[in-house]
Amino acid sequence: MIADPAPADTTTPVRQDNHSVVKAAGLIGVATFSSRILGFLRDMVLARLFGATPAADAFFVAYRIPNLLRELFAEGSMSSAFIPVFTEYHSLKSKRDAWELASATFTTLLTLVTAVTLAGIAASPVLVWLIAPGFRDDPTALALTTLLTRLMFPYLIFISLAALAMGILNSLRAFAAPAFSPVFFNIVIITCALFLSPLLEEPILGVAAGVVAGGAAQFAMQIPGLRRRGMLFGWRLDPGHPGVRKIGWLMLPSLLGLSVTQINITVSTILASFFHGGPTYLFYGMRLIQFPLGIFGVALATAILPTLSAQAAKGALDDLRGTMDFGLRLILFIIIPAMVGLILLREPIVHLFFEHGTFRPADTAATATAVLCYAVGLWAFAGVRIIVAAFYSLKDTATPAVTAAVAVVANVLFSLVLMGPLEHAGLALATALASMLNGAVLVFLLNRRLGGMAWPSVLRSAGRSLLATVPVAAACVWIAGLAVWQRPEAWIAKAIMLAVGIGLSISGYLAVQALFRSAELDVLWDLVKKKVTRR
Repeated sequence: MIADPAPADTTTPVRQDNHSVVKAAGLIGVATFSSRILGFLRDMVLARLFGATPAADAFFVAYRIPNLLRELFAEGSMSSAFIPVFTEYHSLKSKRDAWELASATFTTLLTLVTAVTLAGIAASPVLVWLIAPGFRDDPTALALTTLLTRLMFPYLIFISLAALAMGILNSLRAFAAPAFSPVFFNIVIITCALFLSPLLEEPILGVAAGVVAGGAAQFAMQIPGLRRRGMLFGWRLDPGHPGVRKIGWLMLPSLLGLSVTQINITVSTILASFFHGGPTYLFYGMRLIQFPLGIFGVALATAILPTLSAQAAKGALDDLRGTMDFGLRLILFIIIPAMVGLILLREPIVHLFFEHGTFRPADTAATATAVLCYAVGLWAFAGVRIIVAAFYSLKDTATPAVTAAVAVVANVLFSLVLMGPLEHAGLALATALASMLNGAVLVFLLNRRLGGMAWPSVLRSAGRSLLATVPVAAACVWIAGLAVWQRPEAWIAKAIMLAVGIGLSISGYLAVQALFRSAELDVLWDLVKKKVTRR
């Protein structure tokens, strides 16, 4: 079977851009993989220490509030609004102009998030009452969740500054430090959970302290990279700076646009508070979804935005269309087999990683059901990030905001319909369905905005990827059906068999793609050969 020609690779500049995007995405993916592994270790520690207890439910509900604001003020709207404007200044103006923009943005952002943090600490009782209605009849749970929320609110300050530093470094094509900084976030939380929590009367408070300290470490790690490139921002109180005003106008609608997933998860958290263990099951379920999403989806979206922004700034819309086509084909090439594997191996994965200490078999089954319902929308979660990056590169944040508003309303409606028969799993499925709707509308609007894209090649590439998952499905079904999963311990044997299953799945998938002469596989293989040759 002959692969479609790759439209994005027909010219040398676009081919170079695509290779640059893949290299950057690869670096970010490796860093994210390291962070996710530590994140899994962190989650295993928390599951062992706190299980699905009321303290765990209180922590995950409390963490949802600053985490949502993180997505709004930091890694979501602020980064996506800042990078196109900063790229324009850095490409078309002087380095001094770019530094002044960075400094003015830093000062404005710090002032804003500090005010939001102080207000959030003061309003924590009201916020918890609103976000966890299921806790209203339990004064102990309500009080603990309020205390945890207050303790974790300063995390917003540090993670917002970390996101600004990431935006500057990524615009300068420096991806390593921002990508590896979450590693330190996880290390700090693990350290606090193991060594600080046992010293406290309420151990979960140690984890909350670790969240704040981890955010500070994530910001501090990026400071040397800014200093080396002459972009270490200083205090410059200039909210009227033209670039800051432009970023602000781009941020306002994108506060909803890129953050639709977090908002939908927050809706799920609110409704999950009515089910015992609901917030915990959804948290761990989404953590497994975020593993491939972070390594591949977020990594590629992060790497592609500076390239798209530079192409948009130069008015090279043909190049931008080519890069988008390549980005969508590549993300589906990677995410589709990950989705199939996660669905079929959900119970062995949850069992192996989380079923320890106070996390029981019933918790494993409930979490695995949440994983299943989230995973059916994994392709949409990843695709939306790429498509939204295209709109933001064109400085259009209004369109993603409108579609996100539609998706939020749809998520609420889906949740209310599905939570009755499916409980917490219905909330996870509602989030996936809402993301699919959001992606479909964005695709339609982007096609109109760019005057058409190579959708047939994207669909054919996705079709080949689906066919190539046949050996993935076979290997996963075989591994999931082994008797070893019924044995009470045998953790080493279980880990080996899971690794074997993943290895067979990857090998079989790549072999079929090679038979199809996949253009995406060719690009990845070329980069691997160049890397090996340089060594």
